[in-house]
Amino acid sequence: MRDPAKTRALVACCGFVFCFTLFSARLVHLQVTKRDEYTAKAAEKHTNKEAISARRGVIEDVHGEPLAQNEPIRTVIADGSLIDVADRAGMAALLAKPLGLSEALLLEKLSTEREVKDGAEKKTAPSRYIVLKKKVPESVASEITLALSENKLRGIHFEPDSERRYPNGEMLCHVVGYVNNYNTGVEGIERNLDAYLRGHAGFRSVERDRTGKELVAFRGQERAPRNGFTVRLTIDMGLQQIVEAELDAACKQFRPKMACVILMRPQTGEILALANRPNFDPNVIEDSPEAARRNRAITDMVEPGSTFKIVTTAAALSQNLVNRNSYIFCENGAFLWGGKTLHDHRAYGDLSVEELLVHSSNIGVAKLGIQLGPQRLYDAVRKFGFGERTGVNLPGEISGIVHPVNVWSQVSITHVPMGQEVAATPLQVVTAMGAIANGGSLMMPQIVHSITDEDGNVVQSMQKTEVRRVATPEAIAIVRDALVQVVSKKGTAPLAHVVGYNVAGKTGTAQKASPEGGYERGKHVVSFVGFMPAEAPEFVALVMLDEPQTKPEQNYGGMIAAPVFSRIGEKAARYLNLTPTVEEQATSEMITQVFRD
Repeated sequence: MRDPAKTRALVACCGFVFCFTLFSARLVHLQVTKRDEYTAKAAEKHTNKEAISARRGVIEDVHGEPLAQNEPIRTVIADGSLIDVADRAGMAALLAKPLGLSEALLLEKLSTEREVKDGAEKKTAPSRYIVLKKKVPESVASEITLALSENKLRGIHFEPDSERRYPNGEMLCHVVGYVNNYNTGVEGIERNLDAYLRGHAGFRSVERDRTGKELVAFRGQERAPRNGFTVRLTIDMGLQQIVEAELDAACKQFRPKMACVILMRPQTGEILALANRPNFDPNVIEDSPEAARRNRAITDMVEPGSTFKIVTTAAALSQNLVNRNSYIFCENGAFLWGGKTLHDHRAYGDLSVEELLVHSSNIGVAKLGIQLGPQRLYDAVRKFGFGERTGVNLPGEISGIVHPVNVWSQVSITHVPMGQEVAATPLQVVTAMGAIANGGSLMMPQIVHSITDEDGNVVQSMQKTEVRRVATPEAIAIVRDALVQVVSKKGTAPLAHVVGYNVAGKTGTAQKASPEGGYERGKHVVSFVGFMPAEAPEFVALVMLDEPQTKPEQNYGGMIAAPVFSRIGEKAARYLNLTPTVEEQATSEMITQVFRD
């Protein structure tokens, strides 16, 4: 007979073995079979993959002065899984004042939940990544960190970020441009070179303790960001300040609808200064109207008027149709062609080719156009870059309008030579005059001097580009001599004179085309484009004002735009330390007599 005690002991042992077998099987299941699953869950609970923002590249002027830079800021993040429900109201109250948000809004954000899976069942849990506020100054972040520590609250951390700032405000706004809320370039250099400026974000895996503090010793995989490159422009802020100040003064005096000044180095095409009115502050872009954000130097087109006469004259000289000693009969001020009468502002008889430019004779230049004929005139206009984009590295440039010969009217051959029936941007006009200044080479305008990475390696550098030759050297020399006489007491622009220097240039007074056809009475775009010193030009400049408010008898390029050029030229010469090229006599006689364009 079996002993009952032994039987009970055997049953107990078997029971223990069975239990330990179950526990062991469960342990193996958890530690081996479910290892990856629970490791992932643990990592999900305590580890975040955080983006490391790339620092946007700096934009500088040619001397390294910052035009667009980054201000360090923080993004305030809440981890709801680390904030007790009972602490949410206190957390909201603590954060409300420094963040400038209401307690109700913060409490709503802190209560945000997310959907999670527990096996086959779906549940909700506090969100672990809640953006409370972006663009928080570092001083405010430090203040919040101290307050959280004093109140023994956890679950708030800060991600580093930066905000784009423009230290010069409105100055050079159309060239630099601005970025949107996503730190993406929208206009200007910010837009065109966004691929270089924005860089590439990195990331890191961060493990935190139960209070939300990062465990640095357990920091996981990390990839450093590639910060944006530095873009250096050809702009010289010393010259830019001169241009902006004189443009503001002119706009205050004449209240034009639009105004533009461009300074360029004719030998290379480098843009030294560029300003438009109206303008805007890229730091407060939401307050600026869309019209103020247009870079009118490349997006607006006007009939260039008499500044265009350099094209016709250079073409006729290049084709050997006339020479320095040729004379053109200017019909004593009235010339009938194609059923329409063309007028000069004064009755002229015979004028030499140079005098056609000096006195800005519409009739004389129209006759040069007739000698050229439609096709050769059209080809000359295109050679000077009109009707095509200049290729400047700025967004929004238009090509202007040059109608093909097959749509010209009978009078087009007399209108085109004096800058009518043609539409050009201000940049095209100054680039064309640059070709006269440098001896006949049409240069592609340059705005970017160089691009360098964060280690100082040059990624891209400016390459001066000659587009084409526009005329023969002999023709260019004659036109340049004539343009020097324009800025004299016998020319149309004595007020463009700069003491100590020979200045060459041309005035323009263009009637504004009407949408209904023809021209609007009393509305003009006045301009002066010239270069100095005339013998060896350091810069070419355009001053243009649209519908200046002045007396009709003063509404001419020689009286409004030329004096602005003179003031800019005088200050620019001092800034660039140019050596005077002429000895000055008394200039009172020169500046008291002003001729109409």
